[in-house]
Amino acid sequence: MIRRSITPAVRKLAEDYPVVAITGPRQSGKTTLAKGLFPRHAYTSLEDPDVREYAQEDPRGFLAGFDDGVIFDEVQRTPDLFAYLQRMVDEDSTPGRFILTGSQQFGLQAGITQSLAGRVATVSLLPFDLDEIRSAGRLPERLDAFLMNGGYPPIHDRGLDPSTWYANYVRTYLERDVRQLVNVRDLTQFQRFLRLCAGRTGQLVNLSALGDDAGVSHNTARQWLSVLEASFVIHRLPPYHRNFNKRLVKTPKLHFVDVGLAAWLLGIEEERQLSTHPLRGALFETWVVSEFLKARANAGHPSNLAFWRDRSGHEIDLLQEDAERTMAVEVKAGATVAGDALRGLKQWLELAGEAAGTAMLVYGGSDSQRRSGIEIVPWAELLHDRAE
Repeated sequence: MIRRSITPAVRKLAEDYPVVAITGPRQSGKTTLAKGLFPRHAYTSLEDPDVREYAQEDPRGFLAGFDDGVIFDEVQRTPDLFAYLQRMVDEDSTPGRFILTGSQQFGLQAGITQSLAGRVATVSLLPFDLDEIRSAGRLPERLDAFLMNGGYPPIHDRGLDPSTWYANYVRTYLERDVRQLVNVRDLTQFQRFLRLCAGRTGQLVNLSALGDDAGVSHNTARQWLSVLEASFVIHRLPPYHRNFNKRLVKTPKLHFVDVGLAAWLLGIEEERQLSTHPLRGALFETWVVSEFLKARANAGHPSNLAFWRDRSGHEIDLLQEDAERTMAVEVKAGATVAGDALRGLKQWLELAGEAAGTAMLVYGGSDSQRRSGIEIVPWAELLHDRAE
């Protein structure tokens, strides 16, 4: 089993909390991680109709068989179970006793909020990050091949063709999750909506335009986007809150959590298509954002990421704010760094003043550099050996 970067965070939480919930998209490796970290725990999946029926009809009897630790897979399928878990935890709060997994944020978070608040720690397991792919020996030499593959474990564990796998993933998992979360009468229309979202990755969210192009109302577009976010398909990157006396854009940006899925939805099936695709730069930016998102999630922390854009056209692709400084990241997909590539970061450093932290340009080349106080980082070294 490929060691996941999130392992230390999960182990630590299991030492402190009686319940640990591992969320994340389907096929991100939640079950494999839970079984690997807690081999002595019993395992049961609430996706199994017989198991789910038993848990719903006789929750006390069902839970009575798991006194020594258990992994409940896809626990959001039985929301009534959370109240009974609360009673068991209150009677015996042994750390790491219950490990829950779930691929839909709505159901899992609702159950936690209502019944298990203060008793559970939640982490999100996203698809493989760059270091995990490297450790598996599956890191391609070419950036375009890497972007096409994405980070879902089955593609790397089993060497599957990404185009075939993503086609099955959308049909088997995403569409089923959508039907569980919202009443979608026309899946063809939803598929069109999903592909339109892929065409807007790295762009500001415009619900009206998205709804018009998909043939649905503004409210439906909002609802479907929330479903995709709850299923860990997309991430809405918020605008930075400090304006530095500038008029700011206040609309979030749309990014896919997995760049390979976005590329497939755009119809990219071969590496040569990506090399000349007009959205290659947007896909590269989406991947960089996802790497920082995964770094936060793997450390057990919520996202502290944003982007910055004012109405004069100044923009920084990604900001990461800590207690004292704000790191700024610009993204350029080209293999060389042009003379004006650092202009935005230089403007940011001047504008932010003492609030500015590290300034970084991530690009599609292979040489590390430092110019004018700005770190120039090749794609294959992003976050590698860097403190989170």
